[in-house]
Amino acid sequence: MSSFRKALKSKQRDHKERSQLGFRKQLGLLEKKKDYKLRADDYHRKQKTLMALRKKAMDKNPDEFHFKMIHSQLKDGVHVIKPKEEEMTEEQKKVMRTQDIRYIEMKRVSEMKKVERLKSELHLLDNDEDDDEKKNKHVFFVDSKKEVEDFDLATHLNTVPELVNRTYNRPTIQTLESKSIGGAVDPRQIKKLAKQRKNQYEVLSQRIDREKKMFVISQKIQTRKDLQDKVRKIKVRKETETAPAIYKFEAKRKR
Repeated sequence: MSSFRKALKSKQRDHKERSQLGFRKQLGLLEKKKDYKLRADDYHRKQKTLMALRKKAMDKNPDEFHFKMIHSQLKDGVHVIKPKEEEMTEEQKKVMRTQDIRYIEMKRVSEMKKVERLKSELHLLDNDEDDDEKKNKHVFFVDSKKEVEDFDLATHLNTVPELVNRTYNRPTIQTLESKSIGGAVDPRQIKKLAKQRKNQYEVLSQRIDREKKMFVISQKIQTRKDLQDKVRKIKVRKETETAPAIYKFEAKRKR
């Protein structure tokens, strides 16, 4: 039976939707099913919105209170938010900015002391020196040319070859053996010391950056505090991430 039904369908004509006939163009386009679907969906959506608004209006409490009832006023038929009164005077704002500057300066000085302490612990050398400037050298004197040829710096300094090039924290073999297990120099101990040193330098770099940022913040707050004075000024340079704005104030004689 199913094969007979399939055979009948194979001989049926394909249904083609009617086209826009010439004599119907004067009456407008014929509505297709897809056009009807869009129109119906739009209609039902609007009906649902209207029903929801009707329900909201019916369920509304006439004694309901909202803060905008006292914070707004009717002006030219439009609700406008009332302007808020100034809660602080200019003098109070200046005092607050002064306190902010003092707090930031206190934190900056604390950070600067930590930087100095880390520098002293790490024996940090200034990186701002020129390459052409003469660096410190350690000269060893021997008695003969044979000793010069057989000279071993690690043996002379009584340390391991991995630490010869260091200008800081160059422990002797006895010190390393006393800290290692079994009385032998452990390379893992050397790597651990190098890793700790690297972490300390990273912490030092972060603290230096933090101290510089705090200095910039305090300068910007001081500039905003100076701008509150009623004195004529001209902006010389705009504010950036690393520097505050620069103003030129009119010279005013103080009584």
